[in-house]
Amino acid sequence: MRRLEWKNAIWLWGLIAVLLSVDMYSAISAGYMKRGRETRMVVADKEDISLPKKEIALTFDDGPHPVYTPELLDGLKERGVRVSFFLIGQNIEGNEEIIRRMKEEGHLIGNHSQSHMQLSKENIDAACQQISTTNQKIFEITGEMPSYVRPPYGSWSEELECRVPMTVALWDVDTLDWKSQNKDQIVRHVIKHADDGAVILLHDVYETSVEAALEIIDTLTKEGYEFVTVDDLLIE
Repeated sequence: MRRLEWKNAIWLWGLIAVLLSVDMYSAISAGYMKRGRETRMVVADKEDISLPKKEIALTFDDGPHPVYTPELLDGLKERGVRVSFFLIGQNIEGNEEIIRRMKEEGHLIGNHSQSHMQLSKENIDAACQQISTTNQKIFEITGEMPSYVRPPYGSWSEELECRVPMTVALWDVDTLDWKSQNKDQIVRHVIKHADDGAVILLHDVYETSVEAALEIIDTLTKEGYEFVTVDDLLIE
């Protein structure tokens, strides 16, 4: 009798082990497995891998342009993408409706000086005037004073830092689009150097740059990038 009871006990424990294995497999098959920052969901024999979003910011200098900036805005609206515009004060007059549209559609509007002056090489008062004049023009159109400035050529100084209460927004990837004016070359350069948190420098005063920007958005969106404005990256 003891042998029979022992055999029954072994058989029972074996059955329990099999049932537990089946339940564990079922739980994993219907649930999630986390590996580092990656969240992996396994359903039956198929995998749906969800990765964290990569953020990238497209920025446009020297506008607004009466033709190419609206074309860019049309493409951005169609794709549901927000970007950052750094405006030249002397290009604002006559393009007020374009700037209002930028604000209404959620784009960041920043300052790129009044006349594309290399600010760090000018008299401090003249440099400050370049910034304040453009700020005032943008304020009169949007009702908001710009918080971000992109100094032409990336040229800034400690003295300006003390005098101008604005955040300087530079860039990580310079497309040199103004030089090449070649859509395919611009696209290749950005795709090659794209990275999470990167700020891309473009200009909305060239048709080739606008065409390249929209192709870049379509390509990088498929690669898991989310397009944000520079404040989303700089405030982190």
